[in-house]
Amino acid sequence: MYYHYWGLEKPPFDNVPDPSMYVDCHISMENAIAESLFAIEEGGECIAVIVGDVGLGKTLSLRMILDALDQEKYKIALITNPGITFIQLLKEIIGQLTGKQCERSRKLDLLEIFNKILFETIDEGKKVLIFIDEANAIRPTNLESLRLLTNMQDDQRNLFSMVLAGQVELARRLEHPRRANLFQRIGTYCIIDKIQSEELVKAYVKTRLKLAGGTRKIFTDDTFAPLWKYSEYGVPRLINKICKLCLKAGETNGFDVIDGKAVEEIGHRFEKVTGPAVQKRKPRKRSVEPAVQNRIHDEGVVLSYKKGDDDAGKDRPEKAAAEAGRKKEAQGALKSAVALVAKGEESGKGSKSPPKAVGTQPEVDTGDTPPSPATQPMKVTIGGRSITITIPFDVTERAQRSSGEYRLKLAGVLAAEALKQNPQLVASHLADPVNIWGELRESFLALFGSEKRANVM
Repeated sequence: MYYHYWGLEKPPFDNVPDPSMYVDCHISMENAIAESLFAIEEGGECIAVIVGDVGLGKTLSLRMILDALDQEKYKIALITNPGITFIQLLKEIIGQLTGKQCERSRKLDLLEIFNKILFETIDEGKKVLIFIDEANAIRPTNLESLRLLTNMQDDQRNLFSMVLAGQVELARRLEHPRRANLFQRIGTYCIIDKIQSEELVKAYVKTRLKLAGGTRKIFTDDTFAPLWKYSEYGVPRLINKICKLCLKAGETNGFDVIDGKAVEEIGHRFEKVTGPAVQKRKPRKRSVEPAVQNRIHDEGVVLSYKKGDDDAGKDRPEKAAAEAGRKKEAQGALKSAVALVAKGEESGKGSKSPPKAVGTQPEVDTGDTPPSPATQPMKVTIGGRSITITIPFDVTERAQRSSGEYRLKLAGVLAAEALKQNPQLVASHLADPVNIWGELRESFLALFGSEKRANVM
């Protein structure tokens, strides 16, 4: 194995949540772990949240928290694929807490079983803990259902604690005004950032090598500046990937150490391979001797260094292309929804013709009493901007008597029309048309009725 070449006992840079390879130089991760443990063990909080971008260590944080807990004091459920229905989610939680598969499928039965487990666990002197990784995949309706679970508590204490870890999309959903009831129940709210400096990246790499059994210097001092750069300034997952490729390249080429030139070559190649698909770049003209090839294959990574490659590693983001890509993705989703609904794929008695256009009008004060959605304007707030939408009676009536699948498609078409008539919603270069279209669709689904909407999602 390549790591044996360097005198190591195990791979030092595998991207797996191995607590034995944890390095305490990632300050925001340390804080997230400490605060979540406080919420569970001392604070008695009902919900703890850990948010961070991809590759920053959220899953490892959960593993560190789990390892730090006294297992005799808790019954624990760990959900790693939460993008399922609430009934499936509840069955999985119950199955892990009881150690056997749950055969019930009615929501009321499952809630009764879960409530019974909570009180039985308290009677045993323990507490129920629920960890949900990739919580950004939780369906919006399920977030509300999870909030309602927190009502299961006695007068003196919370009967269980729940730790949610997810990407930034989770933060957007939790902070949405419609979910204020859920956000206010969060006891600790932690954000994991990148490793904060080149010096800390150096400490991270050296410590990982030491934990893997390393006893000598492998990465020279000039490697850490390019490593800091090509890891997007401190993303642990990228640091691991680049360092792992460098070690493999060193074994293939018979290096004694990994120097800055090797990291530059691997980092630049890695950046080209994994850059966003929407950032199209012109091919680089490179002068390479015929006998020299750049390649990554099963036998190892072969490096070649070339003179005159002055533009290697330069960051040339094309924001306009990225924005166009996002808009194209949104348009594709919208056209697909329009085409599906136009076919009239509904199981109810509604008309098979496409829905009428959504009318929009200037924002008006509708008073304290919510207007009737069939005859009055609907006021929604999307991305901090308020708009008022009028939906014809026959469209709402059709949705309420149709199948869940049809309502979902219908909501997509209505969201597309509302987005088209309110271009201010995507005026900012930071606005994501796909996310905004999704929020509009959620608003229409909510209008069609929460009970029916639950069947859709």
